[in-house]
Amino acid sequence: MMTLDRIVVVDLTQNVAGPYCTQLLGDFGATVIKIERPDGGDDVRRFAPLWHGESAPYLCYNRNKSSVCIDLNHPQGPAIVRRLAQDADIFVHSMKPGSAESHGLGYEQLGAENPRLIYGSISGFGDKGPLRNLPGYDPLGQAYSGIISVNGHPDSPPARVVVPIIDMGSGLWLFSGILAALLDRTKTGKGAKVATSLLETGVTWTTLLMTNYQATGEVPGPAGSTSPAAAPYEAFVTSDPSWILIAAGNDRLFAKLCNVLGCSPLASDPRFVSNSERVARRYELHTLLECETRRYRADELIRLLREAQVPTSPINSIDKVFADEQVNALGMFPPVTAEFRIPEMKFVDIPVSIDSEKSVKRLMPPRLGEHTEVILRKAGYSDRDLQILRSEKVIN
Repeated sequence: MMTLDRIVVVDLTQNVAGPYCTQLLGDFGATVIKIERPDGGDDVRRFAPLWHGESAPYLCYNRNKSSVCIDLNHPQGPAIVRRLAQDADIFVHSMKPGSAESHGLGYEQLGAENPRLIYGSISGFGDKGPLRNLPGYDPLGQAYSGIISVNGHPDSPPARVVVPIIDMGSGLWLFSGILAALLDRTKTGKGAKVATSLLETGVTWTTLLMTNYQATGEVPGPAGSTSPAAAPYEAFVTSDPSWILIAAGNDRLFAKLCNVLGCSPLASDPRFVSNSERVARRYELHTLLECETRRYRADELIRLLREAQVPTSPINSIDKVFADEQVNALGMFPPVTAEFRIPEMKFVDIPVSIDSEKSVKRLMPPRLGEHTEVILRKAGYSDRDLQILRSEKVIN
């Protein structure tokens, strides 16, 4: 699936959001040149846990890339990056607003030398407004956008979504915008500036809640596993005791659920006869239904519900997902196809295929500065040039 073959990306991102975007570009076949600081590189290289001495978070967000160490604070550092950007199709950075420009790496500056350049930027709070200079991290995005306010259970301390939905979502939005700009370039021949932020992503994820708030004037709070749109649409405990998720989101499915649980009269009870009544009385309904789910083992109830075509799922732990037959049938943990320094590692694949093919794992996550010399030689630097740059500590 090399749809971006011959597309060259210069990547000045770190942490999660930007690297996830550029990893997606690499997964689709682009050549990604990751620029890192010589004094330790991407901050994620030091994130826990360590596996064979390497950061597991770094490994999962940086495949299909080359690593080049350049000190942007050295007077000659930005010039090297500009030289790489002259022959690139895409330039992506995650610096604070104004920082790229101060290094001579702004959109107008690079675009003047390469009018076809797609310029992507990702920031914490956006490039305008009173908070534009604040740093951004996934939990801050979840907190500021309101996501934490509706996560967890009522009367419990604030809880963030452990999956970095803001970081990965921002990377995905930037990836989408870059693809749209690339498509437009085929018609205009011109590059474009694509920008997103963690805050904008967080607010976007609250679309349903924002619309509900406008419609009702009610401020939502923590909802546990429930949905504001339907009931029963949540987790129920069984006799094991284990939890399962049941999503009976319409009248037909609710009637089937009641039939399986042996409480068919509930389906015609005036209190629960339509979804709006069920949502209004969700806690009363939950108590009645859970009295019935407690009579079954989780695996038994899941089997009965699936036979009745009522949507349901076990609430799997990560180890169970990793070993799951259905997940593995979809090829979500492909074996590493190239020699890798951690042979037992399996990547988590992207959830899309083209003509039944998924992305190609061509390059393992690079060691710090692993490709500095080969990339700069391709850019026209001689051995003498590299020697001088290294002696002056511009490169590693």
